[in-house]
Amino acid sequence: MPRSPASANYASRQHQAPAAKRRIAQVAAGLIQDGQIVILDGGTTNLLVAQYLRANLQATVITNSPPVVMALMEHPNVEVILLGGRLFKHSMVTTGAAALDMLRMIHADLYMLGVNSLHPEIGISDLNIEETYVKRMMIENAAEVAALVSAEKFGTAAPYVVCPLNALTYLITENNVSDEIIAPYTEQGITVLRAEA
Repeated sequence: MPRSPASANYASRQHQAPAAKRRIAQVAAGLIQDGQIVILDGGTTNLLVAQYLRANLQATVITNSPPVVMALMEHPNVEVILLGGRLFKHSMVTTGAAALDMLRMIHADLYMLGVNSLHPEIGISDLNIEETYVKRMMIENAAEVAALVSAEKFGTAAPYVVCPLNALTYLITENNVSDEIIAPYTEQGITVLRAEA
């Protein structure tokens, strides 16, 4: 299986497909409504989601990403909850028992899932087992799950499976991803949202 370019460290990923990530983030930010409790995963695309939230949004955001927390400092009506745990510096997220323990107490309306790899048969997978556990619990504790996927991540796989496709509510991707690539996801009943160029 091809390996996702998302295997690079956080700083390097900020320079991968920046325009596409911005468009995906804008669509994702539009899903978040007043009064919602939202889990915002780590990753460079989710950092952009935080930056694109409308200024007057009133919501609660739970995240394991210190960069997301810093971005949300600019949103006065967004309550921010940072999950504790050990900082996994490669991805700039907290992981481990403390993060999982906090997540057990949460039921969110929406989870914005940062995706390392996406494959129609394998589902969503990740490179770090500790991060995988956190993502799994975020999925379990959210009513809806939106996967944010830039084009280069389709058809790739990583060692640790996060979830099968049927765990997803939305798949947000680029407009130039072909219908052939998207078909296995729509066949699973996932709502595919395409970010216009």
